[in-house]
Amino acid sequence: MLRIHMSGVDLSRVRMATRPDALWETILSFHRLRDRRGSTVFGKWRTETRPRLNGEVRLLATVIPPRGYFPDFLTPSRESGEPYGIDAGIEALRETPPRRIRAELALLATERREAGRAPDGHAELLDRLIGALRGYHRAAIEPCWPHIQASVEADRAVRGRALLDGGAHELLASLPPMIRWRAPVLEADYPVDRELHLDGRGLLLQPSYFCRVTPVVYRDPQLPPVLVYPVTHSRAPVFAEPGPWLGRLLGNTRSTVLRAIGNGCTTSELARRAGVSLASASQHACVLREAGLIHTLRHGGSVLHTLTPLGGSLLRGGAPLAMS
Repeated sequence: MLRIHMSGVDLSRVRMATRPDALWETILSFHRLRDRRGSTVFGKWRTETRPRLNGEVRLLATVIPPRGYFPDFLTPSRESGEPYGIDAGIEALRETPPRRIRAELALLATERREAGRAPDGHAELLDRLIGALRGYHRAAIEPCWPHIQASVEADRAVRGRALLDGGAHELLASLPPMIRWRAPVLEADYPVDRELHLDGRGLLLQPSYFCRVTPVVYRDPQLPPVLVYPVTHSRAPVFAEPGPWLGRLLGNTRSTVLRAIGNGCTTSELARRAGVSLASASQHACVLREAGLIHTLRHGGSVLHTLTPLGGSLLRGGAPLAMS
């Protein structure tokens, strides 16, 4: 179990990441690539990704084992908590001090009980590793980045509601079931026992599309505290494309409902915005969800609807979502 000890100062410094972090998604997706579980969510992604890969997997596998510890330097962070895009993240990784790289690779070898398996020679390794990460990111992450963004944004909408309803306490209590807020300690299911004392530094909450089952924290307690946790995946098709369902979207009422969802709303709010009954709003939301146009996530006793990339694109007349 993971226990994160929080003071009143830490509680006041809890914050949500503004968007997905490119390197966290890249590294965690590499776990999912080799994991047969979660086929409903990740099965199609695995099938489409594997043919696009070249020689990246062999090198990445030497520093990212199927489970357990992987070096902290692979997912750099900054004090501001602003997530990295792929280019800025790669540059931050490149600036990692050689001494730290050697220490973390040595720890990796110890953890795997396979001294010599972790690659040596930080300068050459870093160049090769950066090339592999870029190639892998291009093949595995870029094609689905809009879906990653939409899933993280849907999660942020739920957490934002909780924060507005009850402050930081409610925000922490709203996190997925594997994470439990028992003030002043945030507990989480974790492969090993860990105690993390924030010591007034606060905590960055980083939702992740490719994180699964348990959250992730840095091994080094001196690094800026970050809790990477899995988003709740919507029942909507992950890679939905226009199809027969879109025929049911014709008509002014459903178009109005789709526009009314905007940046997120509950079913009751949707009914008021669209000027329809609660039952009608629920029915329209069901059709939009089945069409892959909205995410629907539970928030307390209600549900929260947000647009998917396909839904947003439809409202913009087919213009694709921009990638960050």
